[in-house]
Amino acid sequence: QLQACGGGTVRAGGSLRLSCAASGFGVDDYAIAWYRQAPGEERLTVACISNKDGRTFYADSVKDRATISNDNAAHTVSLLMNNLKPEDTAVYFCAASIDRGWFRFPPYRWEYEYWGQGTLVTVSS
Repeated sequence: QLQACGGGTVRAGGSLRLSCAASGFGVDDYAIAWYRQAPGEERLTVACISNKDGRTFYADSVKDRATISNDNAAHTVSLLMNNLKPEDTAVYFCAASIDRGWFRFPPYRWEYEYWGQGTLVTVSS
């Protein structure tokens, strides 16, 4: 299972670090992604990292403001977000997809086997 944490309320311009901890399975052959979903909107990929080869992906909306990193020994993936904006307000979910040869990187949403419970990030203006 995946456990996401680190959400909270922050003022615009502030920073937050979200963490995703995996338990019950090894993460070395997985891609771990962060998705977010704002009220009434679609769940979208924010960032993704392959624990196998280290490649990363960032959505245009967070590029240059977000850094995704992994600690395979600790089975965790973190997402540091700087210069937060009100439009970053959403529930953030982490997800894990094993590398069976993805159709693309980041993997399609249906390729994720595990999902965390979500952590709420609220950015006030």
